[in-house]
Amino acid sequence: MTPIKLLILVICLAGSLQAAEKPLRAMLVLGGCCHDYPAQKDILKKGLEARANLVVDVVFSADTSTKARFEMYDKADWAKGYDVVIHDECSSDVKEMPYVQNILNAHKTVPAVNLHCAMHCYRTGTDDWFKFIGIQSTGHGPQEPIAIHFVDPAHPVTKGAVDWTTVNEELYNNVKVFETAHPLALGKQVIKQKDGSTKEVETVVAWGNQYGSTRVFSTTLGHNNATVSDARYLDMVTRGLLWSCKKLNADYLKPARQ
Repeated sequence: MTPIKLLILVICLAGSLQAAEKPLRAMLVLGGCCHDYPAQKDILKKGLEARANLVVDVVFSADTSTKARFEMYDKADWAKGYDVVIHDECSSDVKEMPYVQNILNAHKTVPAVNLHCAMHCYRTGTDDWFKFIGIQSTGHGPQEPIAIHFVDPAHPVTKGAVDWTTVNEELYNNVKVFETAHPLALGKQVIKQKDGSTKEVETVVAWGNQYGSTRVFSTTLGHNNATVSDARYLDMVTRGLLWSCKKLNADYLKPARQ
């Protein structure tokens, strides 16, 4: 090989390596009612960045009501420059258009991850938000342990995952599962009845959704800090995020920690 050809080869390899190692940019949106978002923003950022070639920018609202708003959503290009957006807000009483439509329009091209209360946001009276999510949920049961069973172990997100049981958590209901949604895990809760008997309730707790040309990963798990900081939870969310970006590969998924 001539020196010139060798130089060209080195330049090409260097360029490929640089491109492969460029971290993804993620926006993590948190705030609103009912959750310890001040702690969870740090747990999620640290946990995700430790597991993936990823930089997480946190957008946090200290508003603890159901009307928490994020100024960026007033702009049509709010997600510009990001590879993925992680929705972890709890803003069920924010219903104004085009505010909500701006969020959805961005996800026609930008992948998304939806965590826990994001499923209960933006109740505009239409199916718009739920079609983006992939499942419509309107409420949850009591805080009891949830037994998680992975129903598609061959899927890239859940490959190698082992069934486990959470600490006390909220099991969200499934009012409607849209045809675009692909269930990945079911959660079962044993609920005590007033007469002393028990009742088993089982719903989808993790799934992928196809929103037009965009991939969306969602899980209803993650109310309590103990769950959010659980390695099994963070592993699943990381893989779901990379899957949504079509980057679930060795260039972006960091080796498992010992």
